[in-house]
Amino acid sequence: MSSQGLLLIGIAAVLTAVANLLLRGGVLAHGGLSLAPGRVLSDLLGLAMQPMFVSGFIFYGMAALVWFSVLAVEDLSASYPVLVGLTFVLVAAGAVFFFSESFSWQKLLGMLIILGGIVVVARA
Repeated sequence: MSSQGLLLIGIAAVLTAVANLLLRGGVLAHGGLSLAPGRVLSDLLGLAMQPMFVSGFIFYGMAALVWFSVLAVEDLSASYPVLVGLTFVLVAAGAVFFFSESFSWQKLLGMLIILGGIVVVARA
């Protein structure tokens, strides 16, 4: 995998992680999302007016554009696991930091294993 590909994957992972964190913040600020037939439309409209939620969508769009450029130059079989692994670690760390979600030694061990896998796949 090229250094340019790794850089683009890293950027896409950061943008995707920020998107997920903003979407969660927006959903929490709105008070959740109900899929009940009588509430789903009003909740979706409420989320569409929630700035963090809208920002999350924008970040997802930016991540997609960067990802498309990765797809043009790198093998999918190597780049996708790296993207997902990096995104997983970044989202988990962000959830602990921004939303005070629990963090345990098992999560730390899992993240270290994932990061090790990212290194192996990226060098393959």
